[in-house]
Amino acid sequence: MKTIHKYLLEDGMNTLTLKQGYRIVRSEYLLVEKAVYLWIEESLAITTPESSCQFKVVKTNAPIPENYKYLDTALDPIEAEAYHVYQIPSDAESKSKPQDQSREVHFPQRMPHKNVTELLQQVAIQ
Repeated sequence: MKTIHKYLLEDGMNTLTLKQGYRIVRSEYLLVEKAVYLWIEESLAITTPESSCQFKVVKTNAPIPENYKYLDTALDPIEAEAYHVYQIPSDAESKSKPQDQSREVHFPQRMPHKNVTELLQQVAIQ
């Protein structure tokens, strides 16, 4: 059998002890608790080995090491803030997997910020 557990993630580094074979299913910023949470599917079998896993929560524009693996983004709609959840590879994973630099993604430049009225007028003209 398996279940989904809910874990609180604080700003910065977070270490969780998870069952091997776990699967991250969701992250979300909960307004009532003013915090980021991670939902993880795990085995309920007591014989399943456990391991420590590290996750980091960062705000938009914060620098992230190249080897961190992006998982999800949790949005705070009241404060208009985004919290990005990354998994930090274990030392064994970092050493065994060569860095693939060919997977860089280039996004187009952002449009200058405009208010909603200006955007609607621009769309109506087109």
